[in-house]
Amino acid sequence: MLESIELFTGAGGLALGTHAAGFRHKALVEWNADACATIRTNAATRAIPGISDWNVVEADARSVDFERFAPVDLVAGGPSCQPFSIGGKHRGTDDDRNVIPEFVRAVRTLMPRAFVFENVRGLTRPAFATYFAYVVLELTHPDVVRRKGESWTDHHGRLEKIHTAGKGGGLRYNVVHRVFNAADYGVPQVRHRVFVVGFREDTGLEWNFPKATHSLDALLHSQFVDKTYWDRHGLRAPKATPQWLDPRLAGRIRPMMAFSRPWQTVRDKISDLPAPRSDRDAIGFLNHRLIPGARSYAGHTGSLLDMPSKTLKAGAHGVPGGENMIANLDGSVRYFTVREAARMQTFPDQWRLEGAWSEVMRQIGNAVPMELAKVVAKSVANALRDAQGSGSATRV
Repeated sequence: MLESIELFTGAGGLALGTHAAGFRHKALVEWNADACATIRTNAATRAIPGISDWNVVEADARSVDFERFAPVDLVAGGPSCQPFSIGGKHRGTDDDRNVIPEFVRAVRTLMPRAFVFENVRGLTRPAFATYFAYVVLELTHPDVVRRKGESWTDHHGRLEKIHTAGKGGGLRYNVVHRVFNAADYGVPQVRHRVFVVGFREDTGLEWNFPKATHSLDALLHSQFVDKTYWDRHGLRAPKATPQWLDPRLAGRIRPMMAFSRPWQTVRDKISDLPAPRSDRDAIGFLNHRLIPGARSYAGHTGSLLDMPSKTLKAGAHGVPGGENMIANLDGSVRYFTVREAARMQTFPDQWRLEGAWSEVMRQIGNAVPMELAKVVAKSVANALRDAQGSGSATRV
């Protein structure tokens, strides 16, 4: 049995993905009360097989003694992304919400055989490139601890010298990172995220990220070449290039090519749901109720039905309109219901989200898509099982 600890759990997208990949969570650490209620409710109702024993630790990660959860095979988590998000205030390392150092501390304390770290693509952009390189080096040499009074830039310089010289403490990880588009892995959402994955050096593992399984080209082929997309939905195919299709994509429509599977669209994921009502949840579907008041304005035009959704965002002050709306073909817009938004993040339908509407949508917007997490975590789990000495967590 592979064992793990999850930090910054939120609504549970990453936790569900690692669980589906075969990890048993010894603890799920989260400070937000509504997100903790979401996890506890689903564990109590056994919404997903095997989660009834999930141990929710409702606390700021900065106050948690990780040693009590040792040993584990995996540390996983998506630290708060607002400090580095394009949609945030861009305060980065000066933001008191930057809890990346707590992830590094967990790795240093628990010495897992592997870790999975997820964050917004903004962490890799030029403004934060130096800090991102520092994070990667910290995770490569987690026991080279920042000294009292030492700035992170000075610590970075010291880590660079140690790494270049091939020195360092006894704990070292082989670290790789990549920016993913979730749509390339079957998630019905254009969502770019960076994953940083490390394997403890003594495992001897050299690991590569899983290859993409879906593509935009395959979607366009199914819509405008063989027309199977429309057949699947019982619709008549457009006779000409529709207005909703970005003209820049027209050149990517190729008549004869070998493709992967098509990107999943909003229509693909919600066409089986009943039309939502504002007075109650739809019968048989959790959290599927219409919230009125959606409106379109510059930069906030909603997600097209026949493309993956735009990136769902958490929003600092309630629900961000354009990113959480559907743009209908007649020009009207409406908010995604909670269930529809959860489907864009590939949460299972039986997963209940707790809290007021704005808080629930924040949980969804902050989540890691379960299916993307599962793809990465399954590859990590398979590598750990195949490695010498797999089967139980070990300490160096």
